[in-house]
Amino acid sequence: MDRLDAMSMLLAVVEHGSLSAASRHLRSPLATVSRKVSELEAHLGAKLLQRSNRKITLTEAGRSYVEAAREILDRVDEAERTAAGEYSAPKGELTMTAPIVFGRLHVLPVVVDFLKVYPEINLRLMLGDRLSNLVEDHIDLALRIGTLADSNLIAKRLGAIRRTVYASPDYLARHSAPRQPGDLSAHDCITFENMAATRSWTFTEGKRDLAVPIRSRLAVNTAEAAVDAAVAGLGITRVLSYQAARAAAAGLLAPLLQDFEPPPAPVQLVYPSQGLVPLKLRALVDFATPRLRATLK
Repeated sequence: MDRLDAMSMLLAVVEHGSLSAASRHLRSPLATVSRKVSELEAHLGAKLLQRSNRKITLTEAGRSYVEAAREILDRVDEAERTAAGEYSAPKGELTMTAPIVFGRLHVLPVVVDFLKVYPEINLRLMLGDRLSNLVEDHIDLALRIGTLADSNLIAKRLGAIRRTVYASPDYLARHSAPRQPGDLSAHDCITFENMAATRSWTFTEGKRDLAVPIRSRLAVNTAEAAVDAAVAGLGITRVLSYQAARAAAAGLLAPLLQDFEPPPAPVQLVYPSQGLVPLKLRALVDFATPRLRATLK
């Protein structure tokens, strides 16, 4: 029995919650995953998993073994990367994630320039507005907008982004511009479901937060769609400032209620806390940090 292979399969089962989910993640037959875990239990003479129709839970022995197995596999992985030269020369594979619009506008150009400078590094850039678990999803680096919830991440602050209300000149010609947040009740609004509720928007007045009821004529699931609908004159939208920057610069949208904006959201590069940071990751962080900071000034 290949114990390292069996450990990897056991960890996959634990991280993904079931044998079938681990099978899909590993692209390995379900029977193989089940057999490897059973062989490991037989070798140890201890039951590691409690199986039921709905879920799999670790036994007390399983919890101790999984913790030790994870440390062993991490050390093996580090040893292999050291032998491959990842700590002596910037080369190898990297995975990075970023929000869709910010990633396309600002991260992608930096990544392209980075790969031109480091020909021995290959990079997978995943753009999406869903927050990924960096460890479980094997992501080396992420650009995050907003306050970090995970204290186990190492963060490099890049700057901050405002959350701003916009409307087109055409819409404002047909409706009086709101002068205070409460005026929004008389307006048609376009909501971006990933960032704001469809029934109210929160503003700041002094030290107070104000939850203002709104009427959402259109709810969309991407910022680009919200910006396009606002440019078309359908109503007022609220997005992060960089998402509407081009339309605002072209005069297609005008910012509103800026005196009532919430505090700007921090923008950070984050990566999991680990021992020795691979040179390929350090090279990417050092290359991207000043360039992305420049876009946020």
